[in-house]
Amino acid sequence: MAKRIAVCNQKGGVGKTTTAVNLSAALAISGKRVLLIDLDPQGNATAGLGVERSGLRGSIYEALLGQDPLESIAIPTRVPDLFLVPSQPSLSGAEVELVGLPQREGRLKEALDSLTGNAYDLILVDSPPSLGLLTLNALVAAESVLIPLQCEYYALEGLSQLLETVRLVQEGLNPRLSIEGVLLTMADFRTKLTNDVIQEVRQFFGSKVYDVVIPRSVRLSEAPSHGLPIALFDPTSVGARAYRSLAEQLNMERENEDARDSRVGQRDSGPDPGRECGSTSTTQEPGPGSGGESTSTGRDPLGTAGINPGESIPTAETAR
Repeated sequence: MAKRIAVCNQKGGVGKTTTAVNLSAALAISGKRVLLIDLDPQGNATAGLGVERSGLRGSIYEALLGQDPLESIAIPTRVPDLFLVPSQPSLSGAEVELVGLPQREGRLKEALDSLTGNAYDLILVDSPPSLGLLTLNALVAAESVLIPLQCEYYALEGLSQLLETVRLVQEGLNPRLSIEGVLLTMADFRTKLTNDVIQEVRQFFGSKVYDVVIPRSVRLSEAPSHGLPIALFDPTSVGARAYRSLAEQLNMERENEDARDSRVGQRDSGPDPGRECGSTSTTQEPGPGSGGESTSTGRDPLGTAGINPGESIPTAETAR
């Protein structure tokens, strides 16, 4: 079954669409079959992959309203094994139209559940820069959230609101939702502020922060105007190498997850004396940044083990 990742940040201009497009392309080039869903009415991911919106036969708008299945809307791109469910300007009205529909927050999940078999290895959703109904649909449909975070002064503002939204969705609508990772973007290592922000974010999120940091790059900014991901526009550029490294890290983590799930399945299929006696074990594997300690309660709604719930989210003030 395809893993579903929502690329989400309610703040605009943090490299969200740039990440959705270029990570999808890098994953496809690495051998994965990838579906990118453009859930942003601005349609920047659609334009960034060179798709002309005026001639589209369908878009994510029709899928959300139940008019067309996703399979009939997904179109191939210039990157082999990368497919796109495009956006159209009509999507801007979906927030209003969805209000009166049943299960309005689960329309995207319903559309994704209708996909047949193992058509894709990964599904990425480019969410709009808001915490409205479209973003809520992305969070309900996804297994995890990838948060692009700009290495600048206001980058951390609103982060607590996004994390709270993720927590509420996890508790009320999508129990399996977790944080896939935090991606630091638009880094200018010549400035002290960039390094301060990186330090603050790594201290708070621990190993949930990806090793790779996306640098500020002119070539990354130029690629969308040519309708190409950076992997095709300038494959030797620093931006292309960064997203290639990120794709490799995601692939490695996915392989580790599959191996762990396989071991758990084998263990569960055998006899469990503890369960036969009615006892349950409360020991858990240590989470990232947990210092190797086990917990007896262990519930981690956001998938962010190692984060102290009583600790305040880092802000722009602390990064000064």
